[in-house]
Amino acid sequence: MRPLLLLIASLFCVAAAAQPFPSKPVRIIVPFSPGGVADSSARVISDKLGARLGQSVVVENRPGASGNIGTQQVAAAAPDGYTLLLGFDGTMVVNPHVYAKLPFDTLRDFVPVTKLGDATLILVAHPSVPAKDLREFLTIAKTQNFSYGSAGTGSTPHLAGELLAQRTGIALTHVPYKGGGQAMGDVVGGQIPLVFTAIATAQQFVRSGKLKGLGVSSARRSGSLPDVPTFVESGLEGFVVDSWVGILAPAKTPPPVVARLQKEIAAVLAEPETRERYATLGIEPVANAPEQFAEQIRADLARWEKVVRQAGIRIE
Repeated sequence: MRPLLLLIASLFCVAAAAQPFPSKPVRIIVPFSPGGVADSSARVISDKLGARLGQSVVVENRPGASGNIGTQQVAAAAPDGYTLLLGFDGTMVVNPHVYAKLPFDTLRDFVPVTKLGDATLILVAHPSVPAKDLREFLTIAKTQNFSYGSAGTGSTPHLAGELLAQRTGIALTHVPYKGGGQAMGDVVGGQIPLVFTAIATAQQFVRSGKLKGLGVSSARRSGSLPDVPTFVESGLEGFVVDSWVGILAPAKTPPPVVARLQKEIAAVLAEPETRERYATLGIEPVANAPEQFAEQIRADLARWEKVVRQAGIRIE
């Protein structure tokens, strides 16, 4: 009797393994609270991706510890393609250098699926700052110390400010906030003179004249604020810092599953409606191959390690 039961169990496991992917709902874990650019980037694609996969795609928020809690949850999930991570560069390539202890390893615990897109960063100033653009600001900052706010210690905007200080020799004091919205509120109110943030957070204030856009750190000018020059145009050769978002799966997820997910996500990102909605978030869609995404992750890990070390940023 027992051999028969073992045979039945074995056949059941084989049948389950043979089911085509996906055969049940897929979850995208967002390691941040609802409403931000990262969270929205996942929600924009979820319904269309679900339609293409033939299964519902559910976005779940698991915030905490600068994204580390939700990211670790995906690292520990079954590598079957049903639990995915909305990866953010701050969590995946900055936190490994900022935090003394991290509950995951970016390269060991995940397999990249595709980069969703790049979010343009912008340096904005309160109108009281006597500079109309980045060139003028850098001249003034040679003799005057300025403080700048960001979404928090170790965030990509924080490190963009550190990199700017390192590249130019100016003195910038970082003021960390719990979110980009709080930082924007204080710069609009004049409590701090500068904020480095995603362009989607700042564009309405720049258009209304409540803030001045000094420069964007993307390779090209943003379609949202075409009058704001890039850092490269302002004389900082090679200064390109975009904040990316992407989809990753637990390590050892089968390559055919990764390939299917990448194919369907790329198709969703190619749709005009998706591109329009991403534009409102300040995101330029990418949808690259897993190998290309992996290459950027490795390069960014090396890049930010140098900046973090020189800035002396450490969270125990």
